[in-house]
Amino acid sequence: MPRRRQADLVVRPADGGGELLDRFRASLDPDWVDQALEATGTATVRRRRLPAEQVVWLVLGMGLFRNKPITEIAAELNLALPGSRGPRAASSSVTQARERLGGEPIRWLFEHCAEAWAHASAQRHAWRGLAVYGVDGTTLRLPDSDANREHFGGSASQRGGSGYPMARLVTLMALRSHLLAAASFGPQSSSELAYAEALWPLIPDHSLTVVDRNFLRSTVLIPIAASGHCRHWLTRAKSDTTWTKLKALGRGDWLVEKEVHRNARADYPGLPVRWEMRAIQYQRKGFKPQTLLTSLVDPVAYPASEIVALYHERWEIELGYGEVKTVMLAREETTRSKTPRGVTQELWGLALTYNLVRLEMERIAAEAGVTPDRISFKSALMFIEHALLHLSLESAGRIPEHLRQLREDIAHFILPKRRQRSYPRAVKIKMSNYPRNRRGLK
Repeated sequence: MPRRRQADLVVRPADGGGELLDRFRASLDPDWVDQALEATGTATVRRRRLPAEQVVWLVLGMGLFRNKPITEIAAELNLALPGSRGPRAASSSVTQARERLGGEPIRWLFEHCAEAWAHASAQRHAWRGLAVYGVDGTTLRLPDSDANREHFGGSASQRGGSGYPMARLVTLMALRSHLLAAASFGPQSSSELAYAEALWPLIPDHSLTVVDRNFLRSTVLIPIAASGHCRHWLTRAKSDTTWTKLKALGRGDWLVEKEVHRNARADYPGLPVRWEMRAIQYQRKGFKPQTLLTSLVDPVAYPASEIVALYHERWEIELGYGEVKTVMLAREETTRSKTPRGVTQELWGLALTYNLVRLEMERIAAEAGVTPDRISFKSALMFIEHALLHLSLESAGRIPEHLRQLREDIAHFILPKRRQRSYPRAVKIKMSNYPRNRRGLK
């Protein structure tokens, strides 16, 4: 397949868009776009109104500009072959182009970029030589079409079912920069544990993965530590978790032994009869005493006080999900796509777009001399949107000056240091007593 020029593959504002836009575009190597299309058998073989390379950027634009119609995104990002007639692609051509592309090229591109960006980021922000990751799940509402409901299903409720179809998503995240290293998603009926199975082999050596109590299972945690070199885990004990103390490592700090359930050993014959780990008891003001369990058994190399503080970085993955739902999706009830194929494409595109924004945030943090969690996701996203859509409207001579002023005024990206605040979990939304309204559904 002949090599296309980069200008034909990426977003092309009229006047170039300045150094920020060039850097943002350069993050996604056009060779990777070509490789994604070729690896999945979807490369364009003839000229179309929206060739496959352009549709990749259209899908990313859907993640950036939630409140704009897709045809408007295609027009404003100038996603058309040079010399095509008309100012914008028709709605039908955009729909057909997305359908031709499918989700596999976007998935390939996300996974390739995630491997290149997230693991390097986790190493840059390592704790005591260990890259820090988190694994957790969430759900996303989807448009209420028959196709989506049949494929993805919904959650059960007292009214007989959820108001929307739901997709379940589980990710592996570099906690200190929020870059996604891997993702797995599908119908809501499958558990987080099922989707996480695809992620465990992707955890690199010399790492610590922080998970919630749902993953406190010998079939999950023993293989994490045993399948690589210096791969550790950290979680919180359940109220009914039992163990035998072997040795005191410090105040409220023990080396303990836990029996592996016979059913687990029957399903996984390689599991040991007994499982050694470290138990650290602590209590935060206003909360009940808690116990952390971890494979970090060396109290000198890994102090208990630091492990306690590190566990609460697990919440970073929830903050990342909040950034997607609240900021990128603009608090809309659902994603856009009304077919499972379109949903799959859109979710992979959303994950890749999120990583592109997070990559730029890490660069801004490095320039400002702060950690990535001190950069405002909303400000960074608005800055990128502004660069893509509005800088091209200014005179070419003023673009470098305008961008330089924005970058020099970097303080507007920086958040104040986080306060230690308490947010006990509580039910805040009462379900309506009215039946679900699905009249007119096609």
